Amino acid sequence: MQLMSRLLDEGAGPYDSDAFQEEMAARAIELSFNVSPDGLSGSLKTLLTHADKAFELLRLALLEPQFDEKAIERVRAQTLAGLRYQKNDPGVMASKAFFETGFPGHPYGSIGSGTLESVAALTRQDIVDIHARIVSRAQLKIAVVGAFDDAEIGRLLDRAFADLPAANKLNQIPKVILANRGKRILQDLDVPQSVIRFGCNGLSWSDPDFTAAYVLNHIFGGGAFTSRLFQEVREKRGLAYSVGTSLVSYRQAAMTMGYTATKNERVAECLEVISSEMMRLKTEGPSAEELQKAKDYLIGSYALGFDTSTKISHQLVQIAFEGLDVEYLSRRNTLVAAVTLDDIRRVAERVFADGSLLVVVAGRPEGFEV
Repeated sequence: MQLMSRLLDEGAGPYDSDAFQEEMAARAIELSFNVSPDGLSGSLKTLLTHADKAFELLRLALLEPQFDEKAIERVRAQTLAGLRYQKNDPGVMASKAFFETGFPGHPYGSIGSGTLESVAALTRQDIVDIHARIVSRAQLKIAVVGAFDDAEIGRLLDRAFADLPAANKLNQIPKVILANRGKRILQDLDVPQSVIRFGCNGLSWSDPDFTAAYVLNHIFGGGAFTSRLFQEVREKRGLAYSVGTSLVSYRQAAMTMGYTATKNERVAECLEVISSEMMRLKTEGPSAEELQKAKDYLIGSYALGFDTSTKISHQLVQIAFEGLDVEYLSRRNTLVAAVTLDDIRRVAERVFADGSLLVVVAGRPEGFEV
């Protein structure tokens, strides 16, 4: 799927790869596609004067990609070169093992660009088949930001998307929770600094407690310079340059995922601090001042996600993808402001549970028991 997405603008309709790129470059059109664990996304940027051509190129890329053999081999070679480089990248190794262990036997366990073996084995027909299965109007979400009137943007969108198949041919994947919490995995690599990935429960966008969990995550590890983990791991002990957590919400899974890196001889200490701080936050909760500062930051910084057209369109399409209505934009800060200390304690019980973490370390840590 990753290879297919990278080939969509490598020739389509009457244009081979070079001609397609020249058509975009001559008009400063930017078109790109990307794959996430939950789907295929695209981005189109154009001047209004070239909108007709831009949306026509988008239509061709989605409906009539050439998947030319030369382009396939060139993109395949680029992908394989990246995978070879990543084989000895401790961050990639740790993340790959984390997902494989956290979601065994599930599609979320194999996210990424594939393997050297799987990419090498792909045929043109494989790429054609996955395109036919995925690209459709089913579950299509679109956000447009620009000086268009309704009639004009309606015409352009119809031009780009109306001829797509109405339904896709994808299998539904089951809901899943992060597995193997409490397990420790070592990816042996001879480096002076080990990379750490860790995770526990999370809450999805649709959960009524999501906003409270979002605030909890900011307090725990989401705040760049103010979080508990940043203060305890970096500022007080100098164990790591960077440490943090994210509340990850996929369509069929949710988790809290964290990251850091530290000297091999300090891995055990670093993990002990992370676990202790997690349980301290669960049992004691944050102070009223700490909670208020977190809410003030999350409310005040929200507007920064809307200071460019690209950011606005991303926010809008993400809201639609999560099944929320556009009024969420006006409700969001009110929801954050309403989070109480009791809410934080309640979601901490759900997210941190008994304190068991799935931990993956890539390196040669001292005193790290698996």
